[in-house]
Amino acid sequence: MIGSLIRWSIANRVIVLILAVLLAGYGTFSLSRTPLDAIPDLSDVQVIIKTTYPGQSPQVVEDQVTYPLTTAMLAVPGAVTVRGYSFFNDSYVYIIFEDGTDLYWARSRVLEYLSQVAPNLPASASPALGPDATGVGWIYQYALIDRTGQHDLAQLRSIQDWFLKFELQTIEGVSEVATIGGMVRQYQVVADPDRLRAYGIPLSHVRMAIQRGNQESGGRVIEMAEAEYMVRASGYIEGIDDLAAIPIGLSDTGTPILLSDVAEIRIGPELRRGLGELNGEGEAVGGVIIMRFGENAQATIERVEHRLDELRGSLPEGVEIVTTYNRAGLIERAVESLSEKLIEEFIVVALICVIFLFHIRSSLVIVFSLPLGVLAAFVVMNAQGMNANIMSLGGIAIAVGAMVDAAIVMIENLHKHIEREPLTPENRWRIVGDAAAEVGPALFFSLLIITFSFVPIFALEAQEGRLFHPLAFTKTYAMAAAAGLSVTLVPVLMGIFIRGKITPEHKNPVNRILIAGYRPFIKLVLGHPWAMIGLAVLVLASSAVPLSRMGSEFMPDLDEGDILYMPSAYPAASAGRMGELLQQTNRLIMTVPEVLTVYGKAGRAETATDPAPMSMIETTIQLRPREEWRPGITMDDIRAELNALVDIPSLTNAWVMPIRGRIDMLATGIKTPVGIKIAGPDLAVIAEIGQQIEDIIEGVPGTASVYAERVTGGRFVDIDLNRLEAARFGLNVADVHDVIRTAIGGMTVTESVEGQERYPVNIRYPSDYRGSPEQLRSLPVITPTGAQIPLGRIADISIAAGPGVIRSENARPNGWIYVDIADVDIGTYVADAQRILADELVLPPGYSISWSGQYEFMERAKARLAVVVPVTLIIIVLLLFLNFRRLIPVLLIIGTLPLALVGGIWLLDLLGYNMSVAVGVGFIALAGVSVEIGVLMVLYLEHALADRRNLAIEEGRELGLEDLTAAIIAGALLRVRPIMMTVAVIIAGLLPIMFGSGTGSEVMRRIAAPMVGGMVSATVLTLLVIPAAFLIWQTLALRQPKQRKHGPSATSDLAQ
Repeated sequence: MIGSLIRWSIANRVIVLILAVLLAGYGTFSLSRTPLDAIPDLSDVQVIIKTTYPGQSPQVVEDQVTYPLTTAMLAVPGAVTVRGYSFFNDSYVYIIFEDGTDLYWARSRVLEYLSQVAPNLPASASPALGPDATGVGWIYQYALIDRTGQHDLAQLRSIQDWFLKFELQTIEGVSEVATIGGMVRQYQVVADPDRLRAYGIPLSHVRMAIQRGNQESGGRVIEMAEAEYMVRASGYIEGIDDLAAIPIGLSDTGTPILLSDVAEIRIGPELRRGLGELNGEGEAVGGVIIMRFGENAQATIERVEHRLDELRGSLPEGVEIVTTYNRAGLIERAVESLSEKLIEEFIVVALICVIFLFHIRSSLVIVFSLPLGVLAAFVVMNAQGMNANIMSLGGIAIAVGAMVDAAIVMIENLHKHIEREPLTPENRWRIVGDAAAEVGPALFFSLLIITFSFVPIFALEAQEGRLFHPLAFTKTYAMAAAAGLSVTLVPVLMGIFIRGKITPEHKNPVNRILIAGYRPFIKLVLGHPWAMIGLAVLVLASSAVPLSRMGSEFMPDLDEGDILYMPSAYPAASAGRMGELLQQTNRLIMTVPEVLTVYGKAGRAETATDPAPMSMIETTIQLRPREEWRPGITMDDIRAELNALVDIPSLTNAWVMPIRGRIDMLATGIKTPVGIKIAGPDLAVIAEIGQQIEDIIEGVPGTASVYAERVTGGRFVDIDLNRLEAARFGLNVADVHDVIRTAIGGMTVTESVEGQERYPVNIRYPSDYRGSPEQLRSLPVITPTGAQIPLGRIADISIAAGPGVIRSENARPNGWIYVDIADVDIGTYVADAQRILADELVLPPGYSISWSGQYEFMERAKARLAVVVPVTLIIIVLLLFLNFRRLIPVLLIIGTLPLALVGGIWLLDLLGYNMSVAVGVGFIALAGVSVEIGVLMVLYLEHALADRRNLAIEEGRELGLEDLTAAIIAGALLRVRPIMMTVAVIIAGLLPIMFGSGTGSEVMRRIAAPMVGGMVSATVLTLLVIPAAFLIWQTLALRQPKQRKHGPSATSDLAQ
């Protein structure tokens, strides 16, 4: 069938060339439209429910909001994990769905279940779905500053909230614009209890009066002089004067009592749960552009930057926009780095063809067919909606060498045919067809095997699957295109370009060197075939040495060019203290010469994608371009210098990459490479277990830092109401709570309407009445009879510890421990830590611990590959059997696979690489290309043996051992050039990746390393082991002459 396709393509070469031109045109069009990103979106499909419950403590939020929501969401179809966070004032529920779930289907299901539980939530709790985005969508960040001092933080926050935010949110691809820090302007009504008592006015009456004094309405229409006039009545609060003039009641003399008579009215900041700081110079308002799920990051950033440039002219004088994080630089570096490597690979492959064949025109076949295969891959990528990123482009990069293998072997085979029969216009296309059809079917199956060898990658799940699926897809598309072109376009191009003087093989200096170097080894092998097999077994056994000392990790760190500093601070720190810490750390970080900007965030941004407590710091460190760094400085050096420099008591440092850190936090909630989750019913017990684990883990070798979150580390003022005592004064629980909620905490009762801007109006007592437990005990409470009693009369007031943040997973309370490691791989570290914990930690009944972070991903990938890799080997064996139709040649070829692994393992050991998913991908890719060498060697040996057998038949004699030896020498020694060309282009195609640097090189080097090392060992051993095994097999076959004379049996059919 393949031979017929080759001959059809040659006969209809004009059609084939027209189709090739159309493919090139459409491929170029697809390439120009392919969206760009740095890495694939690794985030899970998730829906976020954010519920604001003003003024409530974490335990109240957990009991009344988070727990009802998480238990309801457990029943959502497709939900894998339901993670809950209960903070002061806010509840976050993250519903993470299984792979492949459509985001908008998931959002509709969550909305459906939310509608069932929402009526049971407290009246003041307002649940809402988060944006259709994830934390990985934080693609651009900026800060608003005014170096002239004309605008304070409140004014800058207003510019961000009421001008920039709405302008940027209309941009295509932007899901949300979140604000960080600054001060929200608030009208503060500070009621004086003494004046209220003097007038006999309760606080609730003041609250109602403010609400009634802030409204506008209409009176339908009236008709005057045949015209219609709409009636409208004004009444919105637009400033302090409007508030001051609100009537509260009448005095005994009939004089109106105004709000200004019983309260001080002022403008101040609203309670905030997040703040930002720039470059150690002071607080700055920040903005985050959050990209919609699945959008084109590069195009979205370009649109945002263009719009910001337009908006700069509309900003007040002195206000500047400073970029604090821009993923576009990473995207450009990643794509540029791999694009350069692809071009280098094209050049190297073409040069190798010229060197081996000594014919420039022959290399033109490669020059034209290789880019066409790559463009075909881009056509499918674009149709699939896949981004061009380091993984998808990396798939093409590691395939380049293997893509041209078929063309190279066909060209070399045509050269052989031309040596035997010179080309003429009459016989040109016949000879091209014969040469291509001779090796085409086997090569087509070889390329199919390389394609199918990547099946295990498609079986990877979750984060590792999302990371490597683009690579597997593009490599598969590229190899499939190469397989198709090798039996259609390549024979046509060979007939067009290969003409003129062809250097005979025996005159080619490269070929003469190869034969001269190979001859003594092949003669030695043919003299001692069993010894060669034994030596191969010993070499295979030697791989146990590097394997015994090789560690394991999920993935090497991807150098993103920027750093995210995420220290853990002790809970209950105030906003003021966190601001001081931010400024202190930012000033220290700015002293490093390579740092361009530092923007620190404490607490959370105004978005559902950021569930951070006030004690959590996230500092985005933007580094200068590499050419501006000090000579010899690396990213690891900068991180080590920063870690030594920022040494502040109470802070546990963690330096991660921005995208990687956010991905890990979204997937597992753990921001460090290794995390431990403690689950159980009682937070106090969870805290004790966390402390024990922290003490134990500190002693494990390789621990850089360990921090057990203080789940009960919050500080609380507890007010316990004495119901009987309150009842004596006619007060119920709700009456007292109303005073506590309003007078102490401050209640937002309404908001002013000032044009397009809205600002809250808050009412509370002066700080003199609520600044300490003693003052709270004296807080006046008005009874239904008008009497005034102190709060301490009806309630016990004390200071206590409690949970500052409550985390849960699948409705089970959790405590998390963050572990950062150094100078050790994850696999070894966790194995040691698990053993030590098992010896020293005793868990109470009902409590469990689980290991999370990158370790969780690594274990899942290992378990999945252990099942799928054997299945892939069976597929490869089946494809080989379909090609050879006999079992023994298949076994000979499969025998090269373990020999290929040896070189890869030893090279990994020499480079100091750990076993990781990336390395596993490299070994899987190696399996396909190493099988191809075996296929070629067996193909050449069988062709040579068939020629000797025909010669023996012509001479009327039996095939002898001398014929067998001569056939192996002809098949192996005289055909060493195409085998070495195949190996050379595969290795040369990988060398730019192996020795390259730049964004993404950390991952790509670990994919290329096992392929390079494995190809070297596979080539050396294939050139020696397969001829030895072939000789042994055929020698045994020669000793069964009787069976041949009487006709082959089923067994001999399989063997022959």
